[in-house]
Amino acid sequence: MLKSGRIVKQYSKPVIFAGLIGLATITWGFNDDLFQISKNLDVFASVYKEVNINYVDDINSAKLVKTGVDAMLDGLDPYTEFVPESEIEDYKLHYVSTQYGGIGASIFARDGKIFISDVVTGFPAQKADIRQGDQLVKINNIDLAGKTNDQVSQLLKGTKGAGIKLLMKREAEAAIEKNLVRDEIKQPNVVYSGMVDGNMGYIKLNKFLENSADEVTNALVAIKRNNPNGIILDLRSNGGGILQEAVKIVNLFVAKDVTIVSQKGKVKEKNFTYNTVNTPIEPTLPLVVLVNSRSASASEIVAGALQDLDRAIIIGQRSYGKGLVQQTFNLPYNSLVKITVAKYYVPSGRCVQELDYTHRKDDGSVIKVADSLIHEYKTKNGRSVYDGSGIYPDIFIKQERFANVTQTLVSKLLIFDYATLYRNSHPTPADPKGFSLTDAEYADFIKYLAGKNYTYNTVSEKLLTTLKTEATREKQYTEIQAEYDALKAKLAATKRNDLQLHKAEIKQILENEIASRYFYEKGRYEANFKYDREVAQAVKTMQDKPQLASILKGEGNFKTIGKPVLAMAAKKEDKEKLED
Repeated sequence: MLKSGRIVKQYSKPVIFAGLIGLATITWGFNDDLFQISKNLDVFASVYKEVNINYVDDINSAKLVKTGVDAMLDGLDPYTEFVPESEIEDYKLHYVSTQYGGIGASIFARDGKIFISDVVTGFPAQKADIRQGDQLVKINNIDLAGKTNDQVSQLLKGTKGAGIKLLMKREAEAAIEKNLVRDEIKQPNVVYSGMVDGNMGYIKLNKFLENSADEVTNALVAIKRNNPNGIILDLRSNGGGILQEAVKIVNLFVAKDVTIVSQKGKVKEKNFTYNTVNTPIEPTLPLVVLVNSRSASASEIVAGALQDLDRAIIIGQRSYGKGLVQQTFNLPYNSLVKITVAKYYVPSGRCVQELDYTHRKDDGSVIKVADSLIHEYKTKNGRSVYDGSGIYPDIFIKQERFANVTQTLVSKLLIFDYATLYRNSHPTPADPKGFSLTDAEYADFIKYLAGKNYTYNTVSEKLLTTLKTEATREKQYTEIQAEYDALKAKLAATKRNDLQLHKAEIKQILENEIASRYFYEKGRYEANFKYDREVAQAVKTMQDKPQLASILKGEGNFKTIGKPVLAMAAKKEDKEKLED
């Protein structure tokens, strides 16, 4: 004991001395940080002051500062952003809440005129028989000619209960006046739910904003009344939202006290682990989650957690790969800044973040996480999953690309316009699920296109043009001109048959658009179910109990994709996206 005491005395001074050095280092480092902050703010303020006083022309001070702040944040990542007071309401609508005062209709501008693009069922526009394709001429006697979408949108919005006078025009009919009362418009997070083939429940979740978990809960409770054989949770093209809502949704299918996601950042106080807190509503029923390349963030938390816990089969395409968490901080003058504060990790321990914003190329461009840095993790049942590349599905479905003729008919609004004409000249179909255009009706659509401008270039034509350019550059074109002209003529002849060659996909989009005219968003989904390959695969997988079990045990599709193959599959997918 005495020796021990002497040892303590011998080492007490050096330990105290080392502690003082450490404290001094920390203090010096902290003071240096404060100095750098003060210095840089002083430089920024001085530059702004001199420019504001001395620049040859008048400047917009607010715009100048925002440009400077945006440039400062641009080198971090695309999710860290400054939101000035003038943009706060739009920010809340897109990232926080789905509520605003309005009439329940969306609009678009064409040739200096404003048209209705969509109508939400149950709100003032639909109740007043305002339809897609109707022209909006005036709002409260304000002529809309030449106004932008944003300007018209602001005129449509207002306080709940406030009146609004609209002058509308439908095709060749005379303009009519409609007096509406604005309502609180609640854009749903769950845009559709119901039953599909095989007595499977289907829930389409578009975003993870306020109340999204409650909406999924309500949809799931309603579906359970039909004694479903399985559940399909559709997260395709869902860009994410509030992390806590994602955790609550996973909890609907996963037992209490299970870790769903952890967030880890530079600031210790930002580190947090989210566990399930409630008893699940449906812990055992077969579950499929649909994802695609635009499923991101909160969507990847749900898909990744359910995959890691072997609770669901993931079907579709590789997800986006956003594993970053943002938090908003209030700033003076009713502005705010949204900052990436952490990365998130799903139950296996993997982070799905694909792009490395910290280690950029010399030119500032962002690189993907290197294959050598991709790590293998294990699910609850021992299946192999990987980080750094989004969520890879258990069953991959190649996403088909629409033909150029189809894309052109959509972008030129010819399908939209034909659906409007069809709605105004045909009675309401009995059921959107069974709605299908006859061959005679498709022939009528082709007749409608006669004389319309929908010029486009096929992939073959683009390659042929490239061939001519290269042959001309190499002074070989004259030698191949005869063959070139003959091939060009053959391609032109083949192209004239595109409306028949791609009839199936054109017909699909036409039917969806027409169904939406009568049954709104519900009609668009129900008309498309018969064409939806991912939904069909989900139904087939859940009906095949042995396949379902083998995938969840690591004996199915996913296990056969090893790390090198997974990387190659991701690269192949990226190449296809670039070609699209």
